[in-house]
Amino acid sequence: MTTLLACGRPTLSRLHAPTLCTLPDAVAENVRRVRTATSAPLMAVVKADGYGHGAVTVARAAVDAGAEWLGVTDITEAVALRDAGLRVPILSWLNPSGVDAAVAAEHRIDVAVGSVEELRQLIADARDPVRVHLHLDTGMARGGAPLDEWSELLRVARTGRGRVEVVGVMGHLPRADEADPEANAAAVLRMRQGRDAVLRAGFGPVIVHLAATSGALTDPATHFGMVRIGAGLVGIDPSETTGLVGAARWTAPVVHSARVPGGTPVGYGGGAVTDRETHLSVLGVGYADGIPRELAPGAGAG
Repeated sequence: MTTLLACGRPTLSRLHAPTLCTLPDAVAENVRRVRTATSAPLMAVVKADGYGHGAVTVARAAVDAGAEWLGVTDITEAVALRDAGLRVPILSWLNPSGVDAAVAAEHRIDVAVGSVEELRQLIADARDPVRVHLHLDTGMARGGAPLDEWSELLRVARTGRGRVEVVGVMGHLPRADEADPEANAAAVLRMRQGRDAVLRAGFGPVIVHLAATSGALTDPATHFGMVRIGAGLVGIDPSETTGLVGAARWTAPVVHSARVPGGTPVGYGGGAVTDRETHLSVLGVGYADGIPRELAPGAGAG
């Protein structure tokens, strides 16, 4: 079993078992590198337990490096961040378990609403005002209200004034991983149309956010009032345009070592053969610890 820790250099006490270490300094460096590409405020998205790196650890590192917002996909994740002492604004936007209006208001958690039905339910449940980001479907068909339902969503939002406060408009780039601005031009146009309708309806000012990591790094037209950085926090740049820093280190103990001559087959099937005298070490980690079998032909260690 692999242990997940936030740690610096490995210590002897941690070498008895495979250990996955989250590197807060790497998260902070990634925030700084994104900053070079945009002047927009930055939302650090730490959904799915910070992409498996520990939500609280990643969130603290990102906020300490200057991220102004945090983002999650369920209100229970947001409450956990509040309980850990994080006080910056937090947005929860998928909410598969539904939105508990009382919890959102108590913990000052913004929630995204992507359908008329969701908004009506939130208005019915709210006793104290809940801050809302209206979620527009900008071309993914994977969440958010389509533009032709936008006017009804805004009408319902007006009836809920006093119980909901519209503070934001969000969308998602349907081709988020692509560095070509033309790939998402239609989504940018749709976002502008949605934003303008919100302002004409008398809501505002609102914070508008559309871009994720790739858009933030490559396409200023997608930046609007804020950008959301998720995978980029832990070193993943889907656009492959920027050198981000991996934010995890996996250590394991050496359980066997030997010096072998050149020409020695190594491992199952002898798929690797030493080309000179080589010192080999066997690490105490394997498939049971989460290493994909697909890595077997050529995974590296350092």
